[in-house]
Amino acid sequence: MSKQTEISLVLGSGGARGLAHIGVIEVLEEQGYKIRSIAGASMGAVIGGIYAAGKLDDYKEWVCSLSKADVIRYFDLSFDISGLFKGERIIEKLKSLVGEVRIEDLPVSFTAVATDIEEQKEVWLSRGSLFQAIHASMAIPIVFTPVKVDGRYLLDGALSNPIPIAPTLRDHTDLTIAVDVNGPPGVSIPSRHDRDNGQASDTVLNSDNPVSRLKSFIRNIQGSEGADPQDSWNVFEIISQSLDMLQSNITRFKLAAYNPDITITVSRDAAGSFEFYRATELIQLGRHRAEGKLAEVK
Repeated sequence: MSKQTEISLVLGSGGARGLAHIGVIEVLEEQGYKIRSIAGASMGAVIGGIYAAGKLDDYKEWVCSLSKADVIRYFDLSFDISGLFKGERIIEKLKSLVGEVRIEDLPVSFTAVATDIEEQKEVWLSRGSLFQAIHASMAIPIVFTPVKVDGRYLLDGALSNPIPIAPTLRDHTDLTIAVDVNGPPGVSIPSRHDRDNGQASDTVLNSDNPVSRLKSFIRNIQGSEGADPQDSWNVFEIISQSLDMLQSNITRFKLAAYNPDITITVSRDAAGSFEFYRATELIQLGRHRAEGKLAEVK
């Protein structure tokens, strides 16, 4: 029997688009690759950490069952001025699926990347509580409150390193495969809402979309409920678009600097940052992109 190709897997940030990582991992395993090491930022840390803990199938079953209303319910309001939501409700749900785990006890080497907002530098979390590391790595500024780890206040890893290849450089593996979900615009997946109306759009902003619901919330607290929603962008759209631009620019630099053996790319217009209710479609997109890239490489 030939030896399995051992890989270091780098999973990039990108909000809901990061669900495509699940499809990529499934294809890698089906094609005989052995994942020995994972480094992830933001949603890449969520998927990578859950995979390393051996619970990706359970997570996939749960996330594919989410409706738009379910996604909204996981936004737990914070009355802290440092962020609108605490993020604790989603972390508790993940803990219920996986259990309390320490990173050093995982069977697969794992590093979550976060950003020290005071020191303005990236932080590698490769020891301690898995979910504390994931929570810090996914803490989108303004949307979620910072997470205190070892005396440091940490935010989303996408701010400093949206595709963390550097933590894998000392790995003794055969290949480094990076998954970039902030690629150039391409063909988007039409949502179920769009298909029902015979339309396609990059991000659906209908009235029961999480972003639109949050937009209404912001207008309420600002006392501007009567304003035309088309007159200006809401705070979540600005945050999402700004973070996408930041991630895309830093990602291009990191890929050029570290040059992984294989890069699997998903377009940044495949889904909006909060469209987690499109999990099934995004996982399938990840499978499609991985199959195409690996066939091209072979």
